[in-house]
Amino acid sequence: MSYQVLARKWRPQNFQQMVGQTHVLRALLTALEANRLHHAYLFTGTRGVGKTTIARIFAKCLNCQVGVSATPCGVCNSCIEIAEGRHVDLLEVDAASRTKVEDTRDLLDNVQYAPTRGRYKIYLIDEVHMLSGHSFNALLKTLEEPPPHVKFLLATTDPQKLPVTVLSRCLQFNLKRMPLEMISSHLAHVLTEEQIAFTPSSLKILAKAADGSMRDALSLTDQAIVSGGGQISDTSVQDMLGLLPSEHLHKLLEALATNDAVALLAAIEQMAQVTTDFNTATDSLIALLHQLAVAQLVPQSIENPAELPTDLFSSADLQLFYQMALYGKRDLPLNPDPRMGFEMMLLRMLAFRLDDGKTSPTAKKKLISSAPESQSNIQQATVPVSLSVEVPKAIPEPKVPVHTPSVSLVVPSVTPSLKSEPKASDNDTLLRVIELAQPESQAIPNDWHTLLPGLSLTGMAQQLAEHCLIKEIEGNQVRLWLDSSASNLQTSRAEEQIAVALATALGQEINLSLELVPELADTPEKRRLRVTQERQAEAEQAIEQDPIVMQLKERFGASIVTGSIRPHTPEQK
Repeated sequence: MSYQVLARKWRPQNFQQMVGQTHVLRALLTALEANRLHHAYLFTGTRGVGKTTIARIFAKCLNCQVGVSATPCGVCNSCIEIAEGRHVDLLEVDAASRTKVEDTRDLLDNVQYAPTRGRYKIYLIDEVHMLSGHSFNALLKTLEEPPPHVKFLLATTDPQKLPVTVLSRCLQFNLKRMPLEMISSHLAHVLTEEQIAFTPSSLKILAKAADGSMRDALSLTDQAIVSGGGQISDTSVQDMLGLLPSEHLHKLLEALATNDAVALLAAIEQMAQVTTDFNTATDSLIALLHQLAVAQLVPQSIENPAELPTDLFSSADLQLFYQMALYGKRDLPLNPDPRMGFEMMLLRMLAFRLDDGKTSPTAKKKLISSAPESQSNIQQATVPVSLSVEVPKAIPEPKVPVHTPSVSLVVPSVTPSLKSEPKASDNDTLLRVIELAQPESQAIPNDWHTLLPGLSLTGMAQQLAEHCLIKEIEGNQVRLWLDSSASNLQTSRAEEQIAVALATALGQEINLSLELVPELADTPEKRRLRVTQERQAEAEQAIEQDPIVMQLKERFGASIVTGSIRPHTPEQK
């Protein structure tokens, strides 16, 4: 007996064997059990999700010799002939090959005649959207009022191309794409029954490549069995699909994390020896970046998150790299060579990472461990470098120059366009001078407002630091107070970044500790909010006292639109 492919061998023969699509099966089972049968059914969905299979099982339920039921016997002549595709009263038509109006008329010539053997004459038209406009017109009248012994089962992957007049005469069922877990679970069942060895991870790769189609998954499994010499492994599936092994991607990320351009290009060279499909390699890199981002924030949603190098990058870096990879994939066809485009995409990531100078704690350890001996000696020098701060005895609150902003006015029956020119204030923002020094009696500043701007923090670390104040600095011990309202910002990663920035700024190793306090009165964040409120109040007062605005109010009854006044920031001109 000749070999039968898995997609045909494991095609469901009744509704109980169907995988997924429970929302469609529930409606059909109810209709069959209650004998509430419509004359036309339309099954829509992407390829390989079960449209034609459900239609054939439904035809079997209608014409089973035992009777109309949701569970056909499967052994009578009608059930066997329908399963084998040779039942005389089941007319299967591929609309893609019979698009002419003459074909449709020939098909409907015998509609008025009773079925030969079955209970119903069933027309199963696959890819019905391929019919021409004249064919739909020829079908329309019969589709609306067919004889009682006729049923229409239509299937399509593109229901948007069907005329509304046809859609309105059918019961429409939209079949969903199969989830990855459902596909891999069914493949495991099939391979177990077929007594073929496999690895669970290889089935997940096949399920992902199937892109929601069970038929495609079974066809790929057939190919994987041949490629793997009678068994399915991760390596054989990756080779078959042209995918890149994960260790190559991990080497890329490690080189990126340590800012090592030489190692980065060497890793790409190793990739080129495995695959030349850099478009697929870009897809794999995008998928890995997505996994890392999810694993950092919601580790419980990822299977085996410990196997992912989540500590190499910050969340902000991952978001930046993900966006760069998307743009890099878009631009790959524009490059003279796909490998060149892939290299430039990674080098662009490296360039941006070098620009902002941000490196994760794990990457810093690798950099320090690989640094020259002289550099390590410099970092471990016992002579401290301190910051001396020249601050007046009484430091006034910083006041930002107030500019006259533009404002929206509401004037009855008259709508003038008013835009005031910004006027610079004579007051200048207080500048504090910070200079490196090495006095005999070392003094480290206790003013967190002075020290924080020089740390160049970003992201979560910056937000955490803005809710802190210095409690005590003693030797290399730095103790900070943290406002308890910002306790949700306290993470080990953010504390590490603050400690590294302090060590760099102070020129010595730092042991950092944070102590929660109920409320801090003058943190950088609260000072910023206070300055913002003052600036807003001054802007509103400036607008209210503006002579032009006052004249418009008096003469035209104008009013200032609430919330329309926005003070200019110092950066704005």
